[in-house]
Amino acid sequence: MVLTRDFKELVKARVERDPKFRAALLQEAIQAMISGDVDLGKTVLRDYINATVGFEKLGKATGTPPKSLMRMFSPGGNPRSDNLFAVISHLQKQAHLKFHVTAEK
Repeated sequence: MVLTRDFKELVKARVERDPKFRAALLQEAIQAMISGDVDLGKTVLRDYINATVGFEKLGKATGTPPKSLMRMFSPGGNPRSDNLFAVISHLQKQAHLKFHVTAEK
């Protein structure tokens, strides 16, 4: 599904005005990846990055070129674990959030 410019702007506006939505969006991206739906996780994470820090600033913060980050989170992208965790770590710090993984039976 191709996202329209209006939808991206809608997400950005909601993220800017609603801290709970912003946190839930990041949580949903991480949860999707942990649950095995990596494509959904990358898509949501890309939307989150676009609506918050942006790829330019994220690239500077993680030491990864912005275009490489954009490719990593594109539909065909395949981020290495070290890059993915560096991005998630930075986004958590930037959002003042800390996620934990728990095991359920």
